[in-house]
Formats: sequence, structure tokens, C-alpha cells
Amino acid sequence: MNKDEILARSRAEKLDEGMELAENRGRRIGISAFCCVFIFIVLFNLFNGKSSYAPHAMFWAFVAAEAYPKYRFTKNKAFLASTIAGAIASAASLACFVISVLR
Repeated sequence: MNKDEILARSRAEKLDEGMELAENRGRRIGISAFCCVFIFIVLFNLFNGKSSYAPHAMFWAFVAAEAYPKYRFTKNKAFLASTIAGAIASAASLACFVISVLR
């Protein structure tokens, strides 16, 4: 395969690496913002004597959802453990939230 064939294939894919880079940077900023808001809500609820089951459920679901594709790609057992633990913690927090609301 020569240089021209490689360039033609790359152009045919219609994959814009600049856009992909921007999306990845946006995701990193979004994850950081999500974590900052999560920490603020948990601390605010802690100081005001309120439960934080709902934000915990969302956080652990996020952790599980982030770890699963990484496990599928790398087959790293640590990502699998994070997926399982995150899913269990999310389900438990969600159950606690539902129970506390229905009381």
C-alpha cells in the first residue's frame, strides 16, 4: 500500500481527528465538572443533615458505565471489578433513596 492509497482510505472514513480530540477534551472537562458538583452536593447535604443517596446512585452508575467499555477493550480485571462494584453500589444507593422517599 502506498502513501496515496493510505490517504485516500483515511479521507473515505470521514473521521475528523480534530473533532475527536475536542470531544475527548470536552468529556474530560465534563467528568471534572460532574465530580465537583457531586462533591459539593454531598458536602452540602452532610452539613445540612440530609441524605445523599440520589447523588451517590448517579456517581456509582457513572463509575460502572465508564469502567465497562474499558474492561471490554482491555480485559483488565480491575475494570471488571469497578464495573461490578459500581453497579452494586449504585443499585444499593438507589434502593436507599427510594426507601427514604417512600417513608
